This record gives sequence, structure tokens and C-alpha cells, in this order.
Amino acid sequence: MFFSPRIQLKPLIGLCRRTSTALEAGIDVRTVFAREADRATGHLRRHLLQISRDLAQGESLADALAPTADYFPLLFRELIEVGEQTGGLDAVLLQLAEHYQTRLSMRRVFLAAIAWPLAQLGIALGVVGFLIWIMGILPKMPGNESIDILGFGLIGNRGLNIYLTFLAVAGAVVWLVLRAIGRGMVWARPIQRLVLRLPGFGRPLQTMALARLAWSMHLTMSTGMDVRRALKLSLRSTRNARYIDQIPAIDAEILAGNSIHEAFCSAGGYPVDFLDSLVVGEQSGKIVESMGVLSRQYQEQARLALAALTMLAGWAVWVLVAALIIMLIFRIFSFYLDAISGAM
Repeated sequence: MFFSPRIQLKPLIGLCRRTSTALEAGIDVRTVFAREADRATGHLRRHLLQISRDLAQGESLADALAPTADYFPLLFRELIEVGEQTGGLDAVLLQLAEHYQTRLSMRRVFLAAIAWPLAQLGIALGVVGFLIWIMGILPKMPGNESIDILGFGLIGNRGLNIYLTFLAVAGAVVWLVLRAIGRGMVWARPIQRLVLRLPGFGRPLQTMALARLAWSMHLTMSTGMDVRRALKLSLRSTRNARYIDQIPAIDAEILAGNSIHEAFCSAGGYPVDFLDSLVVGEQSGKIVESMGVLSRQYQEQARLALAALTMLAGWAVWVLVAALIIMLIFRIFSFYLDAISGAM
């Protein structure tokens, strides 16, 4: 599950949009997926070919998607099944395409904003590696001692190999943690909870999670999905440990016959405007519409939260670069003073 391939957002968006358009035009689902399989490549082609064969044998799309396991997102698979049952598969696919397009756009904005700070960090780390290597070819000091400007004991090719190995291990650890959080691994949740407590990071991440929650509740409930199933799926879609951990408690409240508003109140940690929308929606019988309005409001707040999060991430990288440069300056200055003291 951890290393299994998953569909990327861009091809998923294209698949949702093209399939929605074709189904709305009245084209049979078997023909649609046969065409998609012909145009796809790699893992996507293999899965679409299997789906196309299952559809040709008379299976439903939801049943055909089941053997693909986690290749397609859980939200996608669950809503496909509901869309087939309600006869609104084309509309569900279109809304899914818009949802994934929003996620892709926000990801691109974030990566573009932190690209330059990360490039600066890479340059700074490269300078350290160059200094380690160059010290190995410089003439030795009196007493046959190698010059160690940085004071790390890393000199020449051997020191450079150790340094590069350390960077590779650190990068692998960061990649594994980010991948684990993205895939909802249980062991990564304490790390995510710790990040949510960091000043400046917790609120933007919470706002972005609430935007996904409101949108998912709007979509799942508009399809006629069972309330318990809809809430579980919506809470999972946040990919936020705080809300995923609340699934059992909220589900128990609903099973006990309490309202959605009461279930979320008992779980705690939700803003007043979110809870007020639930109250109004349940009392008026228009909870789908209330979640739709709230979703649009939170989407705008999520964009502002992403901007704040991007700025904080950029500053964090810049602080790391500055600390590295300052450390190098002090190390070199200390080496210079030691050299003068030794000469005197």
C-alpha cells in the first residue's frame, strides 16, 4: 500500500472530465472506458484495460473499480458507486473533476512559491559539499594535519561521500514522512498532529481541511449517500489527523440517533460558523445547500490560508539557509583565528 502506484491528479482530472462529457452525451460507459484505455499509458492503461474488460462482461463500474485497490482515490471510488445507483454519474464525475482541479491548482501555487527558497537551500548545501571536497586537495598544515575549515572532520572525497550520504538519508526520511501523511498511514498521524500545533501552521492547515470537509459533505449528501457513510468519507477526505481521529466518535453519535450538529459539537474542535451552518441546514432540511455555500466560503479562505502557509514555509527555508550561512562564517572565522593564534 505504501509503495503501490496511484493515479496522479492531472490524468485523474482528464479522466473525470472526459468521462462526464461522454456520459452526458449519452455514450455507453463501456465505450467510454474502452476509448480511455486506448489513449492511456503505463499503470493507468493497465487498470483501464481491466476495467474495460469487466464492463464488457456486464459488471458495474463500481465493481470494475474494486480490483484496482488504492490506485484510484477512495472518494472517487465511493462516489462512482453512489453516482451509478442514483443515475447521476456524469454530474458526480464533473464535480470530482472540479475538486481535483482545485487541489492541483493549490499544489502548483505552493510549489511555485517555495521553489526559489529551496533552490537557495540547495546552493548552500552545495557550497558546503564543495568546501569539504576542496579541503582534501589543499596543502596540509605544519605537522601534516589536513585543513578542516568547517570543523566537522569531513575532508576530501571520503568526507564528501559521508556528507552526501547524510543528505540522501535526511531527504529520504522527509520524503517517507510526507508520503505517509499523504497516504493516511497511522504511524504518521502523531507527526501531523505535532505540525498542527506549530505556531502559524496549525490554523492554515485546519482551514484547508475544513474546506475539503465542507465540499465533501456537500457532494456526498447531494448524491443521497447514507449519512454515516457520507460523514466517514468526508472526514477521511480532509487527510487531517485531527478530523480522521474523530470518525469513530462522530459515527457513534449518529448511530445513537443524535443530529449531525450534535455529533460534531461533541467531537469538538470545529469553528462556530461551521456548526451554525449545520444547525441551519438540518433545521431547514437544506443541509446540502448549506454545505455548498459553506464550501465556497471555505474555498476562498483556503486560498488565503495557502498563501499564509506558503509564506511561512518560504521563511522557514530562508531561516535554515541563513543559519547555514552564519554557521559557515563562524566556522571559517574560528579557523582563521586559530591559525593566527598558532602562528603567534
